[in-house]
Amino acid sequence: MSSYHHGSLASALLEAAELELSQSGTEAFSLRAVAKRAGVSHGAPANHFKGKKGLLTALAAQGYERLIKVQNDHQRKAQSTPEAQLVASGIGYINFAIENPELFRLMFTSSQPDRNDDHFGEASMAAFNKLVVEVENVLSADPYSDRAAMRQVMASWSMVHGLTELVISGRTEIPMNLSQMTSKDREAMLESILRMALRKN
Repeated sequence: MSSYHHGSLASALLEAAELELSQSGTEAFSLRAVAKRAGVSHGAPANHFKGKKGLLTALAAQGYERLIKVQNDHQRKAQSTPEAQLVASGIGYINFAIENPELFRLMFTSSQPDRNDDHFGEASMAAFNKLVVEVENVLSADPYSDRAAMRQVMASWSMVHGLTELVISGRTEIPMNLSQMTSKDREAMLESILRMALRKN
């Protein structure tokens, strides 16, 4: 453990924690297994992150930061119109969850993270504010001061998050067979669905 710099120890533990989470899920997740994966003393994760909850909170916060990066990567490849950028952000959201299902569940549905933690709060709010700005660009109205615009934020989020949950739980396989599609065809299918949330009544 003495060979680790403070920052590199945190990175090593978070990387090991994500591997453990992806293979064991939150229920069987253990600090001892994380320490073994990272090659450090069994007490290192608890000491560094102040317990299991602290480590999973830090991992979930990092997840939100990575989610935003994936969304940004998809947006750089999309057309520059506000509508196309909003949809590309949604595709990034879904693809992040497909690639990291256990981390996604930890971020959004698990009771393990401390949702009052400053880092977690900042990271999760940054992800939400990204959606707010994207909807504002589409509607030319600030959702924080315009109720109709905030309803669009919630409609867009509900559509994307609900579809994401259906995809990663396997519920879309029979009606859509997404796993058998190329990534290009899958994204085209998902885009056509997400654009439904933008249709004006």
